[in-house]
Amino acid sequence: MASQQQFSALKGKKVLMVGAGGIGCELLKTLALSGFQDIHIIDMDTIEVSNLNRQFLFRQSHVGQSKAKVAREAVLKFRPHIKITPYHANVKDPDFNVDFFKQFNVVLNGLDNLDARRHVNRLCLAAEVPLVESGTTGFLGQVTVHVKGRTECYECQPKPAPKTYPVCTITSTPSKFVHCIVWAKDLLFAKLFGDKNQENDLNVHSSDVASSSEKAEYVFERRKDEDIDQYGRRIYDHVFGYNIEVALSNEETWKNRTRPKPIYSSDVLPNGLVQQNGNLDKNCATDDLSSVSAMASLGMKNPQDIWSLMENSRIFLEAFKLFFMKREKEIGNLTFDKDDQLAVEFVTAAANIRASSFDIPLKSLFEAKGIAGNIVHAVATTNAIIAGLIVTEAIKVLQSDTKNYRMTYCLEHPTRKMLLMPVEPFEANKSCYVCSETPLKLEINTRRAKLRDFVEKIVKAKLGMYFPLIMHGSALLYEVGDDLDEDMVANYAANLEKVLSELPSPITSGITVTVEDMKQELTCNINIKHREEFDEEKEPDGMLLSGWTRASSVEKDDNKPIGNGGSTSNASVEVEKNDEIRTVPSGKKRKVREVPMAAAQDFSNAADGTRNHNELEVIVDEDDFLMLGQDPGINKKKRLQ
Repeated sequence: MASQQQFSALKGKKVLMVGAGGIGCELLKTLALSGFQDIHIIDMDTIEVSNLNRQFLFRQSHVGQSKAKVAREAVLKFRPHIKITPYHANVKDPDFNVDFFKQFNVVLNGLDNLDARRHVNRLCLAAEVPLVESGTTGFLGQVTVHVKGRTECYECQPKPAPKTYPVCTITSTPSKFVHCIVWAKDLLFAKLFGDKNQENDLNVHSSDVASSSEKAEYVFERRKDEDIDQYGRRIYDHVFGYNIEVALSNEETWKNRTRPKPIYSSDVLPNGLVQQNGNLDKNCATDDLSSVSAMASLGMKNPQDIWSLMENSRIFLEAFKLFFMKREKEIGNLTFDKDDQLAVEFVTAAANIRASSFDIPLKSLFEAKGIAGNIVHAVATTNAIIAGLIVTEAIKVLQSDTKNYRMTYCLEHPTRKMLLMPVEPFEANKSCYVCSETPLKLEINTRRAKLRDFVEKIVKAKLGMYFPLIMHGSALLYEVGDDLDEDMVANYAANLEKVLSELPSPITSGITVTVEDMKQELTCNINIKHREEFDEEKEPDGMLLSGWTRASSVEKDDNKPIGNGGSTSNASVEVEKNDEIRTVPSGKKRKVREVPMAAAQDFSNAADGTRNHNELEVIVDEDDFLMLGQDPGINKKKRLQ
């Protein structure tokens, strides 16, 4: 419960919570018990069974219902006199604009994705409302404070780009299990069960079939009079056998690589075993199609077992059969979902069979599901700790106690007898294009790239603007909005298909393009530089955005105590935030005061199992992302005076 002084600071204050999941449940409970009287919650999700182990406001009977609404009902049972307003909606909906945000005294984030975080950050800046960010992954967590004019914003430090893999590596030369997962999930699963019109790199060998009579036939289509077992085995033989043989025909590729082994179903499974593969009756008792299971059909129970090649082959063929026999109406519209048991079984088996071919160690379904769904298993205690820290910082914000703002990091193991590492907030990065409006530079082939490429790959994917307005001087080249007439919509649609240098107001080297998002009240200037060629592996977008750099810094007194009185030392680490495990990019890094190297060693365990004092990574999922590292050449960063 808040003290009397703190309670008076809370009186009449309105708080907006974004996210009612793992952190959100703990946060709403803590806000209610701390004296907050007027709380608004936005969350677009509904409750799933997998939420129940840590999102304690929810019960089995709530599955399928709105998280925001059920959370409200649960808390009002023990705090009936406070006001809680739920919104079962997406925070990026037009209703939640700058004017909506202006009614709040502080915004508290418990989100699980980078796009939504950036959107909320920009609305808070435009509305001049303080933001308290947060994230957890396993035993790790963080809380950061962002106040316009006082601290850096959430986007002051560039977020690493999502980890991507060259198509040639995925389709031809995988060397890690994650490559096999990406192949099974994004290529094979999508080809067989997803949108047939979607481009897919499995087409590479789709016309190179075993006999000339089949050359005119699309290999992934089921043939007339072909039963489901024959269809499944033909697909198996094509992707794990014939396609590998085609790849082996390129001798140059395998000069310095281990040659893969083609795998055919007849080599692994006798005909009789496939015919008697599973027991469909075991899946007849459920009406929930998403719980149909190949493991259940085959009597396999432990998801932590590592299956043999034969077991993976049986699971693959059984899952394939179940999709066509139990879920045929969904085929053509399916996308991979980590909560879809049959999809996870199919992808695990396919990835393992491919891994066997390329001599890559196999994984259990439990491990494969984690890789495919970018899952780091949540710990309820960490969420509770982080929720408490969010409320602590929110109270400081409402009391205007700026001298005591802290960014706090929750560690897995004690460092100097401390599990919580407080750090003074940083000043705004003067090169941040979001809060400092610094121009960016874009290298692009203006004679080849279309306006659509610029909109999709830069404006939306990199800058996070989803309702953009693009101008060159006074010429309006593109706009999104509900109030556009048909002629304008047709004109902008035509512009999207034009090469940049051939637009009505040409975009060429040396000019400046202005991009605005009216909903976020954000404007960004981009200086264009023409460039002819790009490295397909290092620069797959065919363009390079730069000018968004890390801030330089000056050192502060290292002997001054911080946070809860813990002293500082000469050691320091890099701190960044994002949504997935990724590699820390090279370049300038920023220092935080006194998180000892031992703490960084602890964080490394949550990454990919490797330890490197220069590049340590951590997921922070519900949740955000920390990365810690040390570089003797780091410039020290200026903190708030």
